[in-house]
Amino acid sequence: MKKTILLATFFIGMISNGFSQNTVQIWLDDLAISTFSDGIPSVNVKTNGGGEPMQLGSVNYQRGLGIHSTGVLFFLMDGNAIDFSAMVGADDKANKAMITKFYVIGDKKILFESGEMKAGDMPKKVSVSLKGIKRLGLLVTNNEEVTRNYSDWAEAKFTMLGNTTPQNIPNSDEKYILTPISAKTPHINSPKVFGAKPGNPFLFTVVASGEMPIQFSVENLPKGLSIDNKTGIITGKIADRGIYHTKMKAKNKYGENTKELLIKIGDTISLTPPIGWNGWNSWARDIDKEKVIASANAMVKMGLSNHGWTYINIDDAWQGYRDNKNHALQPNDKFPAFKEMIDEIHAKGLKLGVYSTPWISSYAGYAGGSSNFENGEYPDSIKNNKRAFRNIGKYRFEKEDAQQMAEWGVDYLKYDWRIDLNSAERMSAALKKSGRDIIYSLSNSAPFALVKDWARISEAWRTGPDIRDSWLSLYVSAFTLDKWAPYGGPGHWNDPDMMILGNVTTGSKLHPTRLTADEQYSHVSLFSLLAAPLLIGCPIEQLDAFTLNLLINDEVIDIDQDPSGKSARLVSEENDVQVWLKPLEDGSYAIGMFNINGYQKTPQSYFRWGDEKEKLYELDLSKLGLKGKYKIRDVWKQKDLGQFSSLFKTQIRHHGVVLIRLFPY
Repeated sequence: MKKTILLATFFIGMISNGFSQNTVQIWLDDLAISTFSDGIPSVNVKTNGGGEPMQLGSVNYQRGLGIHSTGVLFFLMDGNAIDFSAMVGADDKANKAMITKFYVIGDKKILFESGEMKAGDMPKKVSVSLKGIKRLGLLVTNNEEVTRNYSDWAEAKFTMLGNTTPQNIPNSDEKYILTPISAKTPHINSPKVFGAKPGNPFLFTVVASGEMPIQFSVENLPKGLSIDNKTGIITGKIADRGIYHTKMKAKNKYGENTKELLIKIGDTISLTPPIGWNGWNSWARDIDKEKVIASANAMVKMGLSNHGWTYINIDDAWQGYRDNKNHALQPNDKFPAFKEMIDEIHAKGLKLGVYSTPWISSYAGYAGGSSNFENGEYPDSIKNNKRAFRNIGKYRFEKEDAQQMAEWGVDYLKYDWRIDLNSAERMSAALKKSGRDIIYSLSNSAPFALVKDWARISEAWRTGPDIRDSWLSLYVSAFTLDKWAPYGGPGHWNDPDMMILGNVTTGSKLHPTRLTADEQYSHVSLFSLLAAPLLIGCPIEQLDAFTLNLLINDEVIDIDQDPSGKSARLVSEENDVQVWLKPLEDGSYAIGMFNINGYQKTPQSYFRWGDEKEKLYELDLSKLGLKGKYKIRDVWKQKDLGQFSSLFKTQIRHHGVVLIRLFPY
């Protein structure tokens, strides 16, 4: 009996020791950590948020993660984790005014909370058990209005069972399609108003959905313009200022459709928000001529151009060197026959945009709009040390570059740097004198204090940082724009950045957007309500049926392209639902009801736990000042819902939207 007990004790000890040995430590800085991050910007590995060595309480740390601004890291542990440990605090290089907090949250329970911490405070040790935890969130919050808001997860590591590793939270929600397919009869989807400057080349395309071929025509077309009846492309020049009332017509074998077009010849262009594609979140530095042409071809082949999508915008990485004749910036070897490429895109009824910066070196390390050399030279010594030349050089070339863009036929310029008024004004003046209508878009994070200046000198300005494919990024980029609303309008637009739909490369390799289907509906809805530029940020040729359906709902696009140019305003936030209201030109209203589910009100709200529920919401029209009877239409479903005079009840999915249009009855 004693021998049996001893043997049992031996085997129990062996099993116990086996389990303790069958674990592995995983440093968070060894993971593909950007794929777990919803932060803005993404997380730094082995450095602080500014790219310098991590330092907490005067102690340097070689391993860990540096956070700049809010940090949201989310892991699927699925019960395979034993524990998590780290040293946390505000980095010694952080702004002394910053107040930061750290949280470790497992399956909605707060496992660790640091309390308020400031630069210079002694770090705090984190050591928490993760046994049985399915989903784990690491959160850092701070007062984001300060600069250098650096916080560190130093020495951060997991202990995991066996050979398991943390996984990404699955984004397996159903990609449900709401919008019905377009009818075979023609439907004109061009905007109702278009602006151009007198004497400049005029380029506008009448577009329509419906079965091809479609014949196009325009009644009362002003003198100096002509239309190609097969393509709908209108070209020429109008010499005289004025407002010209015309009527577009599209006809096929199933019927015809007409639509008024107001042509305004004066000083203001971009009378509706730009709508098209930008290459950065598709291809980043790998962009080349073939990818640009492929994108233009896909814009047409996928039918997007029939719904009004127009711009094909090359981002950073097209720039080469300055020529010897007038020192204008030329394309690099990836973009041979640049003007011929633009002509080919124009022939499809599309327009083309490029990128530049007043700095010596662009963010991606290509030649910018200034130089320390009189001839604009950009030697390898600068190219190989691009960060050191993110400043404005002694010699500036706005006039030369604007003239070259006009000669090529460029239609859009994204001007990208830490915006200062002097540089913005110089390029604005150069573009106005170039002899071509070129939309001027300022990027990024335009200071709100100068918003009246941005509206005065440009057609669009970035209201915040670069967007990433996370709900946090979308929320910061769009759901906080109410204060900007009064300054947007025809000829000057608030720009929350590119759209994070489809396959994107924001901070990592090309991957499907991490937004859920509900969040993507909210994304497109709010951008349209805000009268924001709509710039697709994914490879167009890779669009799946769900994403394409999001982009070709003409009733949603009409809200964005409404001639009044008014931005929606946040008129109510109650019961965890935001209500945005936008008055439209015809006297109707567009309303978006967004279930934000208390986002940012609690540490748990930053994460998706997998058990989120839809919400029943009652919209009280009288509280919004909407009295009388209204016919209400579900915009995504393109379905009339009936007549309402007071309460409208609806179910709203988590982080989803119900987008309706109200017509006075």
